[in-house]
Amino acid sequence: MAYFDTTSPAGVMSREITATRNAFSKMGAFLNRFMHVVAETSTLNARVRKVEALRAKSDEELAAMGIRRDDIVRTVFADMYYL
Repeated sequence: MAYFDTTSPAGVMSREITATRNAFSKMGAFLNRFMHVVAETSTLNARVRKVEALRAKSDEELAAMGIRRDDIVRTVFADMYYL
């Protein structure tokens, strides 16, 4: 039994272009998500360091800044989480 492909060369090329475009689109979506996660992680690390720095301060230093010790996390993450 013989197999005959009656698809024109233009049809084959169109399928190949579409498959390549889809592959690059998926890779782009993956890289976009990966970079978003990296950016979020670095932002959170900076915030955690800020919380640690504020916790190391005395109550008098925090009072001078207008922050209560109980509100340190709320103050640092106020723009991310509506606490």
